[in-house]
Amino acid sequence: MCGIVGIVAKTHVNQIIYDALTVLQHRGQDAAGIVTSNEGKLYLRKDNGLASDVFRTRHMQRLVGNIGIGHVRYPTAGSSSSAEAQPFYVNSPYGITLAHNGNLTNTAELAEDIYRADLRHVNTTSDSEVLLNVFAHELQRQNQLKPTPEMIFEAVKRVHKRVRGGYAVVAMICGYGIIAFRDPNGIRPAIYGSRETENGKEYMVASESVALDAAGFKIERDIAPGEAVVITEQGELFTQQCAENTQLVPCIFEHVYFARPDSIIDGMSVYKARLHMGEKLAERIMRERPDHDIDVVIPIPDTSRSSALELANRLGVKFREGFMKNRYIGRTFIMPGQQQRKKSVKQKLNALDLEFRGKNVLLVDDSIVRGTTCEQIIEMAREAGAKKVYFASAAPAVRYPNVYGIDMPAKEEFIAHDRSTEEIAAEIGADWLIYQELPDLIDACIEGSNTEAKQFDCSVFNGEYITGDIDDTYFARLHALRNDASKGKRNAVENVAIDLHNESQS
Repeated sequence: MCGIVGIVAKTHVNQIIYDALTVLQHRGQDAAGIVTSNEGKLYLRKDNGLASDVFRTRHMQRLVGNIGIGHVRYPTAGSSSSAEAQPFYVNSPYGITLAHNGNLTNTAELAEDIYRADLRHVNTTSDSEVLLNVFAHELQRQNQLKPTPEMIFEAVKRVHKRVRGGYAVVAMICGYGIIAFRDPNGIRPAIYGSRETENGKEYMVASESVALDAAGFKIERDIAPGEAVVITEQGELFTQQCAENTQLVPCIFEHVYFARPDSIIDGMSVYKARLHMGEKLAERIMRERPDHDIDVVIPIPDTSRSSALELANRLGVKFREGFMKNRYIGRTFIMPGQQQRKKSVKQKLNALDLEFRGKNVLLVDDSIVRGTTCEQIIEMAREAGAKKVYFASAAPAVRYPNVYGIDMPAKEEFIAHDRSTEEIAAEIGADWLIYQELPDLIDACIEGSNTEAKQFDCSVFNGEYITGDIDDTYFARLHALRNDASKGKRNAVENVAIDLHNESQS
């Protein structure tokens, strides 16, 4: 998962893009990048790390211009090389930079086409660089000295025909403007807004509405599946549908885990969806365990807090904050390597004995992926004196890999792989375990919303992939990239390469 932002303004945009990236930091903590355009030149800064680490005063001073794009990244295939930090750049045609959230499912095929047919070179393993080169080629083949909105829309149409997967894209053409577009299924989110200034109208595109809110932009609307938005340097806005057979099938895991609760995605409030998840889960507990002996409901910070609060209200039991969180530790399920994840949980959370001692506690989390985190948290609850420890997941059991931009492990590393709910409970050490049911999760997102979505990408729960191109061969390749052993080898190679580079520079 990644975060993207693009701004066309009347004054320098470096600070506002930086601020937007900090607001979107939850979407990626591996790398950050900003590129701006001024008087026909591009100014780029990107590197591994949080936005606050990547951008210093000296970098910000060089990022001049009234137009720019930004990106925060975590790797969708386990690689954390700084060479894959975004935005990416190609000089032909026009000078184009691009940032991308999502994952292409036909990257290998596209890379081969780019080399043999398009005569272009791809320097990394990133599908975002592949996507940039496809877009650049489709613009170049129109053989015009200066781009126009019609040319750009035609290029995006051809991109949609060549590319498969989930993607939300923001790109900048040097000296011209910004382009944003979304995959034909609308799997990955993108929204745009505007604000009036004394010098004229300004526009902003971002992954989540919260970035627009923080910058003082009024939300216009979500970018529709398959649609492209062009904003020129002069502030002219053009939109066009560029794909056939479009449908809105957004990723439901955005609402479960990734998005900030104060965001609105495709007309759905993430906060309300999580409240409804708690309601639905409470109703299931009352059906299956009407005589429960739960004394207190405790959320596992932070994503599950809204669901846990509403669940406690519906059950009529106390809600308490039993874990104190160190907010300077990243999200654990996306960390490479089991040992690093285990170490991180202990660093991230500390149990308050007062809320556990002598009580039957229900711990609530947004989801269970590997099970590493919840196993340790249950152990911490018992060490803090809990009499019984129950566990509830606001989402169904995660049994299948995500192929549209979330770096979940190989399916063999899911704790739910080939296990029943009772076996999972025993594995994590819970006295009992309850999952949300998928129909209830879908209802929780739609209920009371203003969305046009009739279905969701629920592939991590049901194994149904909306693009229809996922088979055993794809999963075998994905397993080679995503299992912990492969990540460890790849990171070791990358570290050696970085060390050699540093030695050559000293």
